[in-house]
This record gives sequence, C-alpha cells and structure tokens, in this order.
Amino acid sequence: MKIPYKNIYDVLRTNRFIVLSVVISSALTCVVSVLLVIQLHRESTNSAFVVNEDGTVVPLQLVSQRENLAVEAKAHLELFHRYFYGIDASNYERNLEKALWLGDVSVTDLYRQKQAEGVFNRLLQYSLVQEVVRVESQLELQREPYRFRSVTLFKINRGSVTDTYELTTTGKLVHVDRNFPHNTHGLLITEFFENSLRRIQTDDNQKRK
Repeated sequence: MKIPYKNIYDVLRTNRFIVLSVVISSALTCVVSVLLVIQLHRESTNSAFVVNEDGTVVPLQLVSQRENLAVEAKAHLELFHRYFYGIDASNYERNLEKALWLGDVSVTDLYRQKQAEGVFNRLLQYSLVQEVVRVESQLELQREPYRFRSVTLFKINRGSVTDTYELTTTGKLVHVDRNFPHNTHGLLITEFFENSLRRIQTDDNQKRK
C-alpha cells in the first residue's frame, strides 16, 4: 500500500503563506492599536476640563483647552492679583500663601522684598484694608511663554480715609501641571514685575482737599 506524500515544496509554500499572513495581520493590528491609543490620548489631553464663565475650572468635563486658554489665563491673572493685593490684617497670610502657588520665584522674591520693607507689618499696625476693585489683563497668546500686562485698580482703606491706586504689572505665563486646589488653571506666572504705581484722584480725595 502506497502512502500519498505531498510535494515538499508545496508544504513549505503553504507554511510560508500561513506565517506571512500571521505576521502581516499582527503588524496591522499593532499599527491600528497604536493609532487608536494616540488619538484617544490627544482627545483626553485636550478635553479634560471645562472653564465656566467666571473662570473657575471644573475637572473631568470634555472641552478643548486651547479654545479656553484666553479665559483661563485671564482668570489665573485676576485670581493672583486679588490674592496678592487684596489683603487685610485678617487674611493676608492666607491670601499670600494662595498667591505664591500661582507664580514662580519672581513672585516669591517680590513677596520677600515687601516683607523686608515692612509692608505687611504696616498692614497689621494700622489695620489697613487693601481691596482690589478691578483687574484688566492683556495677553499675547501666539506662543508660549505668553506675555501679559495687567492693570489692577485697588483701594487702601485707612479708617476714615480711602485712597485709590492703579498698579501696572507685567510678566509671562507658562503651562504647568494642574494642582487642585492650589493651581487649578495649570498656569504659572514668571518674570513678574511691578512696572508702575500711581495714585488716582477721586471725588472723595478732592473733597478732602
């Protein structure tokens, strides 16, 4: 009885076809998987937070960060200026600690300079109340770091006397990791500088004269 043997070349050709098919299928599967992971990562990175109209950040909402950069940057700057300059004897330590989370060493150096000059001691000694009325910021968002110029209007209440001042500050903004609740916008103020401070004449000031 003869046993039918297949031609050895036919067997090798079949095996090679099977191996090539498995290799190609595996490669295509890997490529598709990598592309899907990259797409998913981009979507999750660019749309992980939502910014409300008042500038506050709510995590785990789907929205584009880039579209909200201007809103977040202005909210970050307003938050910083209100913390750093809106102080009184009861809240200055808490507010300044929050402000230091929003800037780099340039902010820390300015804080230490004011501390050395006795600014905070005078605040305590005379029970001064420094109230921020308005913060207006201009931004250059073409490329990072983002330049800004802020004009802060604030009042200093000395009991029966209230003086109004306009402070102009400049600096840059860079992206950092979001830190809830210390730095919710994921931005950091760098190269911060107080450019000018001028006293504004108000009706109350004119009446006192």
